[in-house]
Amino acid sequence: MGTVAKALSLLSQFNLSRPEIGLSDMARLSGMNKATVFRLLGELETGGFVEQIGTTRAYRLGSGFLRLATLRDAAVPLRSVVGDVLHDLCAQTNETVHMSLVQGQNLNTLSHRYSNIHATRVMMEDASELSFHATSSGLAILAFAETAFADTILSHPLRSFTKQTETDPDQIREALVNIRQTGIAESIGGFEKDVHSHAAPVFGPDMRPIGALAVAAPVARMTGRARAKIQQQVAKQAFVLTQKTGGFCPAGFHKLEN
Repeated sequence: MGTVAKALSLLSQFNLSRPEIGLSDMARLSGMNKATVFRLLGELETGGFVEQIGTTRAYRLGSGFLRLATLRDAAVPLRSVVGDVLHDLCAQTNETVHMSLVQGQNLNTLSHRYSNIHATRVMMEDASELSFHATSSGLAILAFAETAFADTILSHPLRSFTKQTETDPDQIREALVNIRQTGIAESIGGFEKDVHSHAAPVFGPDMRPIGALAVAAPVARMTGRARAKIQQQVAKQAFVLTQKTGGFCPAGFHKLEN
């Protein structure tokens, strides 16, 4: 392992549950001797990538990452990252796919992609407002959002979009329990008649959902095989998007295996 690889391996030891690490613990975690770890951390500190704090002189990530993150955001804006993930998800499922973002107490479509495989497909519009209680995207977010946020959304009058729209807050809360267990939300005709959608949450740096990735298909095309594939792929790509945007999945979060 080269010097750069060794230094990067030290940085990988930091996480949300371990934001500060002392020299001895870093040596133990990395499997390197203390002298090597001390030298590498010194070089990283010079570059601003780690810093020592407090009387314990433990290390934490430094402000150098903020500069790089800013440059990354400028070079690869969110819409571009989302576009790449949507392209892959659309290619795998051959259905309409979209990403939605939470903005205050609203849920808005950021971007979508259509498949050219089928003549009949679910139509979308960017910047359109989605319902939290009637869409798979909204349910995926409510399931992993803070309780206060979900309670606020469900305390509002819940509009019935179709005959299949569930508007009973207690029934919705019961459905959220299952979503938390599987990591996948599902809506059959809840927002649009004859549309069967699946969604998985996309998490931010604070492990709260910032939005959701979804696949929407005509009910008539949702066979058991198609359903299984869509659930697998939407879970996989939502996890990828969480990572690419600097987010973290909460402890115990379940996603379907690849």
